[in-house]
Amino acid sequence: MTNTVVGDKATSTSRPRLLSLDFFRGFTVAAMILVNDPGDWGHIYWPLEHSKWNGCTPTDLVFPFFLFMVGVSIVYAMQAKKADEVNHNKVILSILRRSLIIVLLGICLPLISNFQFAHLRFPGVLQRIGVVFGITAIMYLKTSTRTQIIIAASCLIGYYLIMTFVPVPGVDHPNLEKETNLGAYIDRIVFTSNHLWAQSKTWDPEGLLGTIPAIATCLLGVFTGTWLKSDKLKNTKEIFKLTGTGVLLVIAGLIWNLFFPINKQLWTSSFVLFTAGLAIIILSVSYWLIDVKGYKKLLPPFQAFGRNAIVAYVLADVIPEVLSIIPVMNNGHKTNVWSYMYFHLLTPNFSPENASLISAILTVIIIFIPVWILYAKKINVKI
Repeated sequence: MTNTVVGDKATSTSRPRLLSLDFFRGFTVAAMILVNDPGDWGHIYWPLEHSKWNGCTPTDLVFPFFLFMVGVSIVYAMQAKKADEVNHNKVILSILRRSLIIVLLGICLPLISNFQFAHLRFPGVLQRIGVVFGITAIMYLKTSTRTQIIIAASCLIGYYLIMTFVPVPGVDHPNLEKETNLGAYIDRIVFTSNHLWAQSKTWDPEGLLGTIPAIATCLLGVFTGTWLKSDKLKNTKEIFKLTGTGVLLVIAGLIWNLFFPINKQLWTSSFVLFTAGLAIIILSVSYWLIDVKGYKKLLPPFQAFGRNAIVAYVLADVIPEVLSIIPVMNNGHKTNVWSYMYFHLLTPNFSPENASLISAILTVIIIFIPVWILYAKKINVKI
């Protein structure tokens, strides 16, 4: 998302891309669309559901994987700019502009289906991506790797101490429950209940305090990107070291889980280590297979999603909403295109879970069409 160009076609003089990153990011974006757009939220196979609270399902991996890859992308987009200190102010302005656009997209997209501001949600997925990208990119530009490691460790340890030792006003003791943890308290003060996640009104899974460990997730991506950029990583032994680092992070996350539970909604420090470790393992294996060994036959569909990730995410919000407002008459009753397709083509012919899954897969296919056209024309949309 940080190295693309609106309307310009890639040329032979473009710097080499990390194809495994395109693959991993594309797979993650497709998975994000799949889990965000079931036909019926009441009938979902368990791997496509978020964990109720503590724990981690495959769906819980999607968002941290994406933030991790934002960190990797920062290195590939900005390593040369980091060395050019004369133009740092110009780069920082560009970072802030991109960050603001992503945040505004996240706030404004819900207005498509419900154009009212009284209960507009201020936190959100794109909002967190925009904020974390902006902070992490500026830190990468202006600080050393050693400083970034200290910041990442401070984010994780500091968040653990804040969440488990600071008493919550009105509760008088620290806790990790949905409505009474410190993050939920802060969100209610800052945003008020009118502007939090509509399904709760008392807490938000993308709240302010959880942004702190999310920055650590992105920084772990930065560290991995820096490692991948090193020439020595073309050595298979070094790739195994990177994979081993991922395994160690997973183990560390599981150990931390014993007293600071893995929890996506709270974005706990154990969740950061566990998910970043898995991301490193997947990316390092993908790097070895795709960028080193050259296995690329199945790459193009994922590259299409990966090279225009934000476009795909936005379209996944926009297209279903547009289809849901196109009126259709059915036996004298007014419905919409999306409901008609679901209730008249899928639910009569499949089990509730399969109908819901097929609807989600169809959404992925629909979104794939425009991003494939962009990919075929070598257009990477830049925010």
